Amino acid sequence: MRRERVVVLALDGVYPFELGIPSRILGAADGRYEVLTCSVDGRPVRTNADFGVTVEHGPEALATADTVVIAPVAPAHLADEVSDDVLAALALIRPGTRIVSICTGAFVLAAAGLLDGRRATTHWQVADRFRRMFPRVDLDPDVLFVDDHPFLTSAGAASGVDICLHLVRKDHGSRLANSVARRCVVPPFRDGGQAQYIEQPVPEQGAASTAATRAWALERLDEPLTLADLSGHARMSQRTFARRFHDEVGLSPGRWLIQQRVVRARHLLESSDLTVDQIAARVGFATGASLRQHLNAAIGVSPQAYRRTFQTAR
Repeated sequence: MRRERVVVLALDGVYPFELGIPSRILGAADGRYEVLTCSVDGRPVRTNADFGVTVEHGPEALATADTVVIAPVAPAHLADEVSDDVLAALALIRPGTRIVSICTGAFVLAAAGLLDGRRATTHWQVADRFRRMFPRVDLDPDVLFVDDHPFLTSAGAASGVDICLHLVRKDHGSRLANSVARRCVVPPFRDGGQAQYIEQPVPEQGAASTAATRAWALERLDEPLTLADLSGHARMSQRTFARRFHDEVGLSPGRWLIQQRVVRARHLLESSDLTVDQIAARVGFATGASLRQHLNAAIGVSPQAYRRTFQTAR
C-alpha cells in the first residue's frame, strides 16, 4: 500500500492547534498518509502563542509532497504580498500537487496568485479583508470548506478537521473517514457547504433543542419526512422549529435531510451491491433519478462513477 506524503508548511505566527490537525487526523488513517512538517528555512517557527515549534524539515520537503497543507497564521502576520522565502518554498511544489489551506492559509495562496479565478473560503471574520486584498478570487465566506481541485480551502479552526476528514473520505471512502473520526472523537461528517457561523449552536437555557428530532429523523431517512413531521416530533410549530433548527445546524431542515440522505447513499454505494434504485429507496429519495441529481449536485459525479472509484480502491 502506497502512503501519500502530506507536507504541512508552518510559517511564523502559526496557530498551534491548526498546525497539528493534519498530523492528528491523517495520522489516524491506518497508515495511509505520511505527514511531515516543514518551515521555509528549516528553522524553528514562532507561533501566535507563548512558545515556538521546532520542525524536522526545510522547504525541500515540499518538492516530495503529494499534498501540501498551508497552516494558518494570526491576522497580524498577514500581508498583501508573499515574502521571497515563502515564494521560493511554494515554487518547489510540483505541478498538479494537491494544495490545502486552513483558515488564513488561503491568504498565502491568494497572495501567490494561486487562487485567481478560483472559488475559495477563509475565516468569516477576515472575509472582508480578503476580498479587498484579492478581488480576483471568488470568495465564499459562508461555507466550511471549498474543494476546487487541486486547491482546497477551509474556514477557521475546527474546519481544518472537516477538510482533513474530507481528504480521507475522498481518497479512501467514508468507512475509513468515519473510523478516523471515531478515533479522534470528532463529528464524522460536516458538509463543506454547511454554514461557518451558526447563530445559536447551543440552545439557550430552558429552550427546546432539535437534536432529539434530528436523531429520530436519521433513523427514518427512508420515509418521506416533512417539516410537519419534524416539527410534530419536536412539539413545536413549524415556524419555530424551522427557525431553531437553522440556528442550531446552520441549514434548513429540508437541506439537512438531503445532505444526510446523500451521506447515507454514499456509504451504501461504497459498501454494498444494491442497485441505484434500491439505494434511493433506502435513503428516502423517491427515484434513482433523484439520487443521481442530488449526488451530482453534492460531489459532481454519478452513482456509478462514485461506486467504480471506491470499488477500484478496495
